[in-house]
Amino acid sequence: MRYYQLREEGDPRLAVEAAGSVYDLTAAKSRLQTFDDLLSAADIANRSVDALVDQLIEEANVRQIESVNDRAIESPLSSGEVWAAGVTYQISEKARKAESSMPDMYLEVYESDRPEVFFKATPNRTVGPDETVGIRADSDWDVPEPELGVVLSQDEIVGYTIGNDMSSRSIEGENPLYLPQAKVYDRCCSIGPCIISADAIDDPHELEMWMRISRDGEIRYDESTNTSKMVRSVEELTEYYVKHNAVSDVSVLLTGTSLVPGEEFTLQEGDVVEIGIEEIGTLTNTVVEV
Repeated sequence: MRYYQLREEGDPRLAVEAAGSVYDLTAAKSRLQTFDDLLSAADIANRSVDALVDQLIEEANVRQIESVNDRAIESPLSSGEVWAAGVTYQISEKARKAESSMPDMYLEVYESDRPEVFFKATPNRTVGPDETVGIRADSDWDVPEPELGVVLSQDEIVGYTIGNDMSSRSIEGENPLYLPQAKVYDRCCSIGPCIISADAIDDPHELEMWMRISRDGEIRYDESTNTSKMVRSVEELTEYYVKHNAVSDVSVLLTGTSLVPGEEFTLQEGDVVEIGIEEIGTLTNTVVEV
């Protein structure tokens, strides 16, 4: 099942796509306005979110929606934090080495037992589908990083989404200690377009992923990959994220990037970034300078 966060006339609404149909869950239960609300209800009922929604659709008069394509879709993460893992694909390790004044440290992380896990964004720094993502005005080399996002309820994997980990490569490359400024700023992260339940994904390590960047209607970057190229599992990354950490009730862990534009490319204001992952959908954002 895919869960979408909608907004109609200023009010949040939760919708689910199941078996080819889309249902308005908020119309059935007014307290189910966000995916967070659904997780809380499932926890109280001691059931999975999909099982609870199946029961709701079967027993209640749930209003069916024609589609979500003509609706205002927001980030499916309404609370909690976004964290990220780095250097989980070989191409990422090579790219980080190419940009850095201290390249050996990235090889050490790539080959070590402990992964790189870092704080990425709060909800007010995170945007949703069709909103603008930011590039810093004090950076001259900026790229999007398409990533599979693991959606967590405390330490339990409950779903997956798409994340865009916007990065200022010139700032991070100047000194690795500048990583927070290169990664954490206004509109530094995009999440969406939905959350697909963990039960609906057979294997998160076998998903096709692609990214397209357009400028003035012309495609400037268009490449694809597969999450099978990730050298760490989502379970391993999740374990290190929650270990000894006061995690939010709901959070997203981005699992690293395997698509990196070449050194000659940098984002410009007005560029359109599209990121797609098999089974989940496509996340589209326009770039703005912040």
